[in-house]
Amino acid sequence: MCEFECVIEKIKFRNEENGYTVAVVSSNEETLVITGKFLNISIGEGFKVVGDFKTTKFGEQFDVDHYEIIEPKSIKGIEKYLSSGLIKGVGPVTAKLIVDKFGLNTLEVIEFNPDKLTAIKGISKKKTEIISQSLNQIKEMQNSMVFLQGFNISSNLAIKIYEHYKSSTIELIKKNPYRLVEDINGVGFISADKIALKMGIARDSIFRVRAGVLYLLTEASEKGGHTYQFVEQIKTKLNKLLNLQNDHSSNIVEDAFEILQKENIIKIFWKEKKQIICLTKFYNIEKNVANKIIKICYNISQDNLNIEKEIELYEKKKNILLHSDQKKAVDLAINSGICVITGGPGTGKTTIVSCILEILKSLNKKTILLAPTGRAAKRLSETTNFSASTIHRALEINFKQDKNIFVYNEDNPLNCDAVIIDEVSMVDINLMYYFLKAFPEGAKLILVGDKDQLPSVGVGNVLEDIISSNTIPVISLTKIYRQENNSLIIQNAHLINNGENPILDNRSSDFFFESKSNNDEIFESVINLVISRINKYLKIDSKKIQVLSAMRSGICGVENLNEKLQEKINPASEYKNELYIGSTILRELDKIMQITNNYNLEWSRKIEGTNKIEFGKGVFNGDMGEIKRIDNQSGEVEIIFDDKKTVIYPRSELNQISLAYAITIHKSQGSEFDVVVIPVISGPSLILTRNLIYTGVTRAKKMVVLVGSINSLNRMIKNKQATRRLTLLKEFLHESKEKIRLLYGK
Repeated sequence: MCEFECVIEKIKFRNEENGYTVAVVSSNEETLVITGKFLNISIGEGFKVVGDFKTTKFGEQFDVDHYEIIEPKSIKGIEKYLSSGLIKGVGPVTAKLIVDKFGLNTLEVIEFNPDKLTAIKGISKKKTEIISQSLNQIKEMQNSMVFLQGFNISSNLAIKIYEHYKSSTIELIKKNPYRLVEDINGVGFISADKIALKMGIARDSIFRVRAGVLYLLTEASEKGGHTYQFVEQIKTKLNKLLNLQNDHSSNIVEDAFEILQKENIIKIFWKEKKQIICLTKFYNIEKNVANKIIKICYNISQDNLNIEKEIELYEKKKNILLHSDQKKAVDLAINSGICVITGGPGTGKTTIVSCILEILKSLNKKTILLAPTGRAAKRLSETTNFSASTIHRALEINFKQDKNIFVYNEDNPLNCDAVIIDEVSMVDINLMYYFLKAFPEGAKLILVGDKDQLPSVGVGNVLEDIISSNTIPVISLTKIYRQENNSLIIQNAHLINNGENPILDNRSSDFFFESKSNNDEIFESVINLVISRINKYLKIDSKKIQVLSAMRSGICGVENLNEKLQEKINPASEYKNELYIGSTILRELDKIMQITNNYNLEWSRKIEGTNKIEFGKGVFNGDMGEIKRIDNQSGEVEIIFDDKKTVIYPRSELNQISLAYAITIHKSQGSEFDVVVIPVISGPSLILTRNLIYTGVTRAKKMVVLVGSINSLNRMIKNKQATRRLTLLKEFLHESKEKIRLLYGK
């Protein structure tokens, strides 16, 4: 890292949205180009910059890591600073007059004795106030930036913080730095805690303990999918996190609990003789979801339609015969307010959905067909010949972003008689909540999914909780109908799901096992399979071969695999722009995935078969695509997703995407890929479970290749231990059903 002082001579480029700037500066009579993010910048301003020199296609530039603002120290610098347009009411002529009058004391006069400016011809008292106020606002901003950077906060994050708090930045953070965790996206508890302790805030401060409680509850939901925790568990974790050791600490923790309950941010109550704690938002969401599900179950006319003829017509049309269990599932869906149809691959779920759609159409019922992801919706459309969309798209993102995230809600319900949702195991409690808010009264809801898949990436355990509650009709399909000759994917998936060893003789056309004894060998084999062996055998683009790993870190983890696969599949080239996001390189033509929901990102898409362009909002966790263009100067990245949406990401949003040559099995839920390669490694039993390997195998359409140790594979298959998610939906479903029973005797 180098550092030096400089003065801005010329601004070559500036992106006002994210602060990215390319400027010409002078330093010790030398002229050079600097690049970086600056909250505000103007000709004549002085900076102390810290960073590194880099050679780019535009020549040598100094890439600024962080900076400090310094006042101009020369007459020429002060005049340039004042005439830059940064200070309201001062142009080049006025700037020269002021500097000629007050010289090196100019800035001090404007800040502390602005009335003296009226001695200059053309400067009225009102104009004096404007000039002084403008300079003070700039100083305020500069002071805030210096204050924030004193805690090693990046320029980009400092910009976010200042834009949120404005003139109150220093005051509010000094009073309670932990508010950053709740107010600013991108500031975690650990960062805020470092700032607070550096400022001298006591370890047992109520602000610190309060923030610690919220951090632990939020982490439990984001990382574990839990909607509640046990109070004793939180207390133990809190003592460890905050290093609370004195006798007074337990009182402080109780005080924090009391304050958070009074603010209605948390709830604490007893469940099965244990005290539990949860964020109020999840308590309310799960309770509302439970109430709406039970309401749908009972708030519909029970027609008991005889649909034997309709099923016969469907069988003739498709030239198939439905099994008795399949017929029961169709009958259940048509004659229930709400039901669940669950089963593994090849058990006929898609056939049942197709039959239900045909019958509802014959009954003149308007039906909406939905799936959680774009890939799943596209597959559903192709297999049923019925238009399907994502749940997010059906609800429509609200561009105004007023009180509702979605256009369709309790005040504006969906217009339909029935809704079928496929791949429900992927639906988290938040999405189910927003969907049910928009669900119309009197309509039918049919939930379809595989109960043995991993739970949703997001919070909650919706499908499992609904099924295990026994509060609504459920039918489980076990008989396998779809199985091609010499195919083992479906058969082996069911063997794995039943805890039995799969057939690994490598004689099938679509299921292979390659034995390797250690992680280094597994890694090399996976890379070789993707870039050479499989793509030559199937004549398939390597980008269409999806590596699925159980872990993010380690030799066979997603991060390491992506780095190597990127190097082989999309190597660096003078014709492809690239940029660093942390330690990751993003390059034009890279395969990427969106890793969080973003309801605000705007997209455009050409309507197929026309010259029209449609516009929308929202990119969601699990969406996959390819980088089309990178603008090195602005840091903007243009991405085309698999559903043809084009999105332009500002640099500040790039932490929401990751390379996707390899992804975790969790992130693959709801997707299908032509070819799947899975490294089978040893590791923690809490992660390497039966439903993890089952989920991975069932993502493959044409071929699955497992690489690793047979012992590791067998351990996973025998390990039925699924990570238990702590949720309240099941209990709330029981409560809601009991209320209905007491009220109506149902």
